Amino acid sequence: MKHSAGLVAPQSADFAEALTLKSGVRLPGFSLTFETYGELNAAKSNAVLVCHALSGSHHVAGFYDPKRKKETQGWWDNLVGPGKPLDTRRFFVVGVNNLGGCHGSTGPVSPNPETGRPYGADFPLVTIEDWVAAQARLSDFLGIDTWAAVIGGSLGGMQALEWTLAYPERVRHGIVIASTPRLSAQNIAFNEVARQAILSDPDFHGGNYYEQGDDGQGVIPRKGLRLARMVGHITYLSDDQMAEKFGRRTRNHKRSFNYDVEFEIESYLRYQGDKFAEIFDANTYLLTTRALDYFDPALDYDGDLQRAFRRAKADFFVASFTTDWRFAPEKSREIVYALLHNGLNVSYAEIDCPAGHDSFLLDDQHYHAALDAYLQGIKL
Repeated sequence: MKHSAGLVAPQSADFAEALTLKSGVRLPGFSLTFETYGELNAAKSNAVLVCHALSGSHHVAGFYDPKRKKETQGWWDNLVGPGKPLDTRRFFVVGVNNLGGCHGSTGPVSPNPETGRPYGADFPLVTIEDWVAAQARLSDFLGIDTWAAVIGGSLGGMQALEWTLAYPERVRHGIVIASTPRLSAQNIAFNEVARQAILSDPDFHGGNYYEQGDDGQGVIPRKGLRLARMVGHITYLSDDQMAEKFGRRTRNHKRSFNYDVEFEIESYLRYQGDKFAEIFDANTYLLTTRALDYFDPALDYDGDLQRAFRRAKADFFVASFTTDWRFAPEKSREIVYALLHNGLNVSYAEIDCPAGHDSFLLDDQHYHAALDAYLQGIKL
């Protein structure tokens, strides 16, 4: 029977040693916020790292408030917990907020040790390679030499891939869901439109908006964040799902001949944008989308993904969704082909799910069954 991971609380790990980023910038001591679910076994062989996507965080499963379970539920709660595919009776699961994030880990909103004020625009750009390097330090902090698996969807899947390349001896299984080895030009274009929405917001103040405003308490580039989220959300859904959920339905069943909310899809997008602007940091959004753009493990191998994946030693589970047009199944098959070419063990599932890119977050029966079967086969 499936159960919740229960009441959970975030933890923090502090690292005093500087981290040299991919850009060459040295970031002084930093902190990572994380959560754990389940128990680490005596052999320390059952640890699984969950890497989050763009708007995710360390809060993967369980809840913070017993009176508001649904509202404070982790973003992958349907997947992580007793009796669920990532069964916490068997696995010790770790969720971490990425470096540069806005949910507790050191990022643009954190105090710059040189000034005592928020980093803001001075926080350096970070890459997926940098995130994984920081996560490796968290692994050391937790005493975990080898992960039974590193798993992620979308941007999290890219991190799972990078783990198998940067630390091939420390990952036994790489689980890559609804992801891609590199963004297409179209995906980079969507990210740029979203960034420009934020950069052109008058309240952005060049990234130093934390202490702006008449009261000195800071402002939020709300308009830009709303637009960025609306653009992004369109790409997360399939056309069929939009048609099924909203169609061309109007709120008042007649035309009002103005630019206020008229169609249900407009209402939905504005709601998502408003909600996102209240909980996410604009600078974090900028650096995260740029990290997405930069990821390309084949860059140093003349674009040859097969050569790039020669470093990997893990077994792999790769999953894609038929209606995901942002990270289409052919991108996952490209990963699979390159891994197979290197003689690696790969399981691949292409799931027929109508929900588009967001399918990896849903409780789809076939998707969860395939993932559950793979996870049960991992020897601890």
